[in-house]
Amino acid sequence: MPHLYLSAAHKSSGKTTLTLGLCRALRNRGLKVQAFKKGPDYIDPIWHGLAAGRPSYNLDFHMMREAEIEALFARHAGEVDISLIEGNKGLYDGMDVEGSNSNAALAKLLNAPVLLVLDTIGMTRGIAPLILGYKAFDPAVNIAGVILNKVGGPRHEDKLREVIARYTDVPVLGVVYKSELMAIAERHLGLVPGNEAVEADARVEAIAGLVAAQVDIDRLLEIANVVNPPFSKGGRGDLSSLSSGPDTANPPHPPFAKGGGGLRIAYAHDRAFGFYYQEDLDTLVDAGVDLVPLNTLQDTRLPDVDGLLLGGGFPEMFIESLAANASLRADIARQIEAGLPVYAECGGLMFLARSIRWGEKQGEMVGVLPGDVVMTDRPVGRGYAELEETADAPWAAQSETIPAHEFHYSHLENLPGDLNYAYRVKRGHGMGGQRDGYVYRNLLAAYCHRRGSGERGWIAPFLEKVRVYSRSLNRLAA
Repeated sequence: MPHLYLSAAHKSSGKTTLTLGLCRALRNRGLKVQAFKKGPDYIDPIWHGLAAGRPSYNLDFHMMREAEIEALFARHAGEVDISLIEGNKGLYDGMDVEGSNSNAALAKLLNAPVLLVLDTIGMTRGIAPLILGYKAFDPAVNIAGVILNKVGGPRHEDKLREVIARYTDVPVLGVVYKSELMAIAERHLGLVPGNEAVEADARVEAIAGLVAAQVDIDRLLEIANVVNPPFSKGGRGDLSSLSSGPDTANPPHPPFAKGGGGLRIAYAHDRAFGFYYQEDLDTLVDAGVDLVPLNTLQDTRLPDVDGLLLGGGFPEMFIESLAANASLRADIARQIEAGLPVYAECGGLMFLARSIRWGEKQGEMVGVLPGDVVMTDRPVGRGYAELEETADAPWAAQSETIPAHEFHYSHLENLPGDLNYAYRVKRGHGMGGQRDGYVYRNLLAAYCHRRGSGERGWIAPFLEKVRVYSRSLNRLAA
């Protein structure tokens, strides 16, 4: 199926706003649009879903095997008219010098034409060697065109177009002028989430209008529909291992967790919490789970459920509201004491602590985790992580190393020294540099985020915990 990869020379080039504008502009033409995001991002996919009108999916070499990436992409790209993949950082940036997990590697794996988004602030003639260098660095990457972003005006545009036409053969597919309308408010973890932003849909529509007027969408559609030659999955210029990309005509159906039939699991889904991989929500539903949304800011008690998910989010932005909802906090604490299986990550962990303090603001939280969360001005844990399960982990080890990631501006204080932890941190920070994953009764709460789906995911073992608990209450037949 037609697909395009939006990448850049470096981060903060405007990829996300352009992706949002293109998603909505294409949708406004009556096309079914599917968005994907490279990497462990939660916020951008929320905006993608708002713009495209359907959930966005993460594609991540660290958390997923190549076959899993291809299967997930093929499954959803095969249902739409066009797919847009938004990269992270720069086209060739990655964790190793070979670029094995870079945007370029993902574009080659998916056989995707690349649209290079270039931040043109302060640039004129220098744009040409930049484009030439990106094309020459890995000839197996199909850079199909450039979109010039943050252009200063007509004179700036004329100079850029003249230089690019004279020195390169790369087409200019769009020239987007610098405008405050192309900006989305940011905070310490990046963009303000779309589920929290006021008038988010109106902002997306405004961005789409600018993009539709300044980007050659017809030409983009032509490029997306071209059957491209196979590209290499290997390193720079290595054409020995050719791939024609995932088979979207016959997409493999990934293995999902089983045995969720009859189980009801609540998940925090509101302005304070909303960081879940759409793939994981799909996996739970496909397993037969009845997912019940929980509004931690308004609901006064848990619904009648067999388990609870507390994903990441921004509880620090809603300290007063969460603290004021004492009845829900007390009910969650009571049910955890009674054995309710709970899986919590990052923001969910913060909510389960005794309190959250951010500057002059402080509020009581659930109190099951005997520690206090303190917000800081700089990241405490940031980037990819690797975990190893301990003897106190609530389920058997699924692999020697568990891939994860973290991004938090907080740490825990006043923790006692005799707590049980599910993980040893091999890479990353977790709850203190060496440990992560507080274990108490049927609760597991960690700073690190994990993928729930797949053979290394948390969903299958968590569902087993939920089944055992439900049967103990005679809710589920043996």
